[in-house]
Amino acid sequence: MKHFKDPTAQKKLLGRLRRIEGQASAIRRMVEEEKYCVDILLQISAVQGALGKAGQLLLGTHVETCVVNALESGSQKEREKSVEELMDVFSRYSGIAGR
Repeated sequence: MKHFKDPTAQKKLLGRLRRIEGQASAIRRMVEEEKYCVDILLQISAVQGALGKAGQLLLGTHVETCVVNALESGSQKEREKSVEELMDVFSRYSGIAGR
């Protein structure tokens, strides 16, 4: 099954991930060069925000493809599994799992 119906969504996600890789490498260099802690923390915060946006994009794609396909064409058991999986992902993604 093709997970990205819209090739621009995949391209957008890959672009975000490449930027995140670059930011993570920059943070490593900052640590190696013993840069000011606050500057490093600000960069870590920026990466966390970028990861959050990438996660949102991927979650939306998952709902538009995998979940919709399961709900439209799957058996009752597949639909229930898809909804249960989605609820678990929402719980984990929002940080409420394990609370």
